[in-house]
Parts: sequence; structure tokens; C-alpha cells
Amino acid sequence: MDVRRTVPVALDVDSDDAALLEDTVDTFLWSAQYVVDHAFQGEYITTSKTTLDDETYDDVREQTDGFNGGLVQAARNKAAEACKSVVARWKNGKKASKPTFTSPHVVYDKRTATFHDDYVTLATTDGRVEANYVLPDEESDTPHSEYLFSDAYETTGAELHYRDGDWVLHIHCKKDVESDTSEKATTENGTVLGVDLGVNNLAVTSTGTFRTGDEFDHCRREYEKRRGDLQQCGTRWAHENIQSVGRKEKGRFKLMLHRISNELVAEARENGCSVIAFEDLTDIRERTGASWGHKWAFDRLYDYVEYKAEEHGIDVEQVDPENTSRRCSHCGFTHPDNRDSEAFECLKCGYENHADYNAAKNIGLRYLRRNQTGGDGGAPLGVRLNSGMLNVNGGYSPALTAARTGVHAESHRFSGG
Repeated sequence: MDVRRTVPVALDVDSDDAALLEDTVDTFLWSAQYVVDHAFQGEYITTSKTTLDDETYDDVREQTDGFNGGLVQAARNKAAEACKSVVARWKNGKKASKPTFTSPHVVYDKRTATFHDDYVTLATTDGRVEANYVLPDEESDTPHSEYLFSDAYETTGAELHYRDGDWVLHIHCKKDVESDTSEKATTENGTVLGVDLGVNNLAVTSTGTFRTGDEFDHCRREYEKRRGDLQQCGTRWAHENIQSVGRKEKGRFKLMLHRISNELVAEARENGCSVIAFEDLTDIRERTGASWGHKWAFDRLYDYVEYKAEEHGIDVEQVDPENTSRRCSHCGFTHPDNRDSEAFECLKCGYENHADYNAAKNIGLRYLRRNQTGGDGGAPLGVRLNSGMLNVNGGYSPALTAARTGVHAESHRFSGG
């Protein structure tokens, strides 16, 4: 199994080379856009990389005065993936328009970039340029020391980004690891940890563990007040400090989300889960009334959990969120009036609990119903609860007393899942 990491590295680029890189960025984006425009010309959108390569490669090379062949193919790949994403959204009934490429970047692989210990050479529109890395101390506890300087990780490629005069290379690294969870365990012993994301409670798991959004909201209000005070000053000093406050805010949020993601992965491992299931995050703002800041936090938390879980052989998946907050996880009855704010009470069977906890269990169950079968020798399939296991048919199996740890969210009316 491959474990992949991305390490951002600032580059020291002189003015002549910077001009070449800027020209390379413009040409790369133009090439990707040319391929997308071509893909959208027919009755159906073309998403095949092979077809797009056959139909656009020579034209792009000719119209860019012989742009590096490897970068032309990287631009084609970028365009093809963007087209596939549009088609996938349409198939799911979502809105999507033709992609446009505006963010200044270039995708490099081992053919178009050569990575050294302290510098990199990059293909451009006119030969190669050499840029030194701006690195922290090799002994410091950073992603650079853990991945980039580590002999265990192989450098596979990178993405060059340009913003406000700064060049940053996002270097991709990977290593092979043995999974904690065998393929047999993943398919047959499919224990799932369901996770519900929300505004008041940032993350609630099917084991009944609540991670509130209080700290997130407190930090956001605190930084908003600082920005407001600085905006009233109206000076250049205040403007520069607003940018500094924004960077500190983002850094503090990232640390918070890293901590929560570590806890979620640890919880999954402690409970023998082979899958962590989230609801689909695509339209979560519309469903939950979350702010842009919360949506950013949800996306970032999911990404952190995904790459950290991968190292332990745990899959991270998203499921259709429809009615997960209205469906009774105890009997399956679905009705809008089952939920009243944070309280859930089933109109059919009377099951009562916190609405977010009920939703977390439904998210786990939906993954099971979508992906798992109960066939093969009675191997346990279920959603992990604090007090036991809930299977795909709604059956409940209690855990051993010693296993009942953490925060237990079940009501007294129903002592089981």
C-alpha cells in the first residue's frame, strides 16, 4: 500500500528565472484550457486522456512554439481530470460548468523536474532553471524532516505555485507500508466508524464521542474582532497586520483540525474499524447552514483524516447524506419531524437521542448498506458504537464491559445501539 504526502517548499528564484517560470505558468494554463475547450466541443464531453492526447497534443505543441512535451501531457492530464469531475457531478444531479484554469501553477513529474537535496531543476518554456530550496533545520520537527529528508519516502513529482511574488513547490512523496488491516479484514470484518459533521458539534462519531465547535467558533470570533479593530484604523500598518492575523488564524485552525483528525483515526484503530465514513461534503453548507469557514474546516478535516488513516490501512469514504438526520437509526423510520434542532425522537418507535449522534450512526449504516454484504462465515459487519455493534439489518450486539469506554451518548430508554 502506498502512503502519500505533500510537502510545501519555498523556492529562491532570481529575477531572470522568475520571468521564465511566469511564462511557463501562463503557457501551462493555456494548454490545459485548450484541452478542456476541445473536450467540450462535441455532443459528449471527452474525458479519455488517450483520446485527448491524440486530438490535441500536436496542436498545443505547435501553437506554443514547442512547449515541453512532458508539461503538455501534464496539462492534458489536468484537463482530463477536470472534465471527469464535471461529468461525475452531472451524473449525481449536481450543477457544474466548463472548467477554467486561472490559479497560477504548473504540474511537474520526474521527466520535467529533477529533485536534489537542496535544490530543484524545472523545465520551462526555454530550457531548465535551477532554484534553491528555502528549508528549515533538517533536525527540526517539520514535514520536511519527516518526509522530504526521509530515506523511507520517494519523491514522485510536484506542483509549482506562484502567489504574490513567492514561488512554492508542493513536493509529492510516497512510501510503501504494510497495512494494519488485511484485505480480507477490510471486506469481511467491515467495522465502520460513522462521523457526522456540523456547526455546533464539529464532529460526532457513532461511538458517541462529541467534539464541539465551541473552540472553533471562539477562535473565529476572536480573530474577526481583531480584524475589525484593525480595519477601523485604515493605515498601511493595519492592513499588513490584518494579513498577519489571517495567517495566524488559519494556522491555529489547522492545529486544531490536526488534533481532531488524530483523535478520529485513533478512535477508529482502538475500535478495530476498517472504514471511517463521512457524509458527502459537496453541499454541506446548504444542508447545515454552515459558514464558509466551517465548510473549509470540514474539507480540511476530511483531508487530514484521509491521509492519516491511509497509513494504518483504514479507508475513508463519503456517503449520500440524504435523510441521515431524519432517519431513526433504531427502527429506520424517516420523517422530518423526527428531528427538532439537536433533539431526535422517532415518531414511530419513540427512540430518543442527540440528533447528531443519531446521524453519525446512520452514516455508518449507509456505508454498510452500500458496500458490505453479510456473507462469509458470519464475520462481524457493523457500525461501531460505544456500547457494542449495530449491524446492517438494525441488530444490536453488546460489547464486553471492558470495551465500553469514552463518552456514551445513548439514552436510558434504549441501552443498546
